[in-house]
Amino acid sequence: MKTVLVTGAGSGIGEATARLLAEQGYAVGALGHTKSELDSVVEAIEKAGGQALALDADVTDETAMRAACETLARQFGGIDAVVANAGINGVWAPIDDLKPEKFDKTIAVNLRGTYLTLHLTVPYLKRAGGGAIAVVASINGTRTFSNPGATAYSASKAAQYALVQQLAVELGPYHIRINAVCPGAIDTEIDDNTDIRNREQAEIPVTYPKGSIPLTGKQPGRSVDVADAIAFLLSDQARHISGTPIWVDGAQGLIR
Repeated sequence: MKTVLVTGAGSGIGEATARLLAEQGYAVGALGHTKSELDSVVEAIEKAGGQALALDADVTDETAMRAACETLARQFGGIDAVVANAGINGVWAPIDDLKPEKFDKTIAVNLRGTYLTLHLTVPYLKRAGGGAIAVVASINGTRTFSNPGATAYSASKAAQYALVQQLAVELGPYHIRINAVCPGAIDTEIDDNTDIRNREQAEIPVTYPKGSIPLTGKQPGRSVDVADAIAFLLSDQARHISGTPIWVDGAQGLIR
């Protein structure tokens, strides 16, 4: 049985991914910072016959993340795959209104959190003789730059994409693949935690007569749509794919 670490596993894309990978036979380390949510995810996985472990940790905290990785590896005998999903939208505001501490917070969670996740898990993948990593980035910062005030968020997601490409080369000789999944509008709770300020100062208004998602009109994608893409990238079916982005956005990013 392979073991996978999924960060941000308490809800949304992370939860859908954890549950799907458990169905496919992975032992899942469900990592997040809301223990009640993690316990619910683990309970659901175990009720369905899978194996999972709740790991309560902040992805920006090196000590907590190191302990979580050690606990997961000890419980299941190692780590074979990683889904670096934890992230926040943070504050979206004009650049002269985006406070340094808010910028730093978004970068800390989205970029430092991804760095720490990989920094601490790659040694386990090397020890296992290879593995696969999926980083959940976004259409923002990779092919969409029209969301007003999303400077910190887009910068963090662009950096994640660059990190994936850099590490695809570095980790290839160790038989470790790494790819990016870049969702568009998805039906998660992340928008509820977005602080948008003075949007009108930064936006260029554009109206699309039949909706901004060509494939579905106004309907966002589902968390499981992203989970399916992640599961594919971790699987042997993607054995020759590394350093590649997959945009899961119904072509939204091509017109925005």
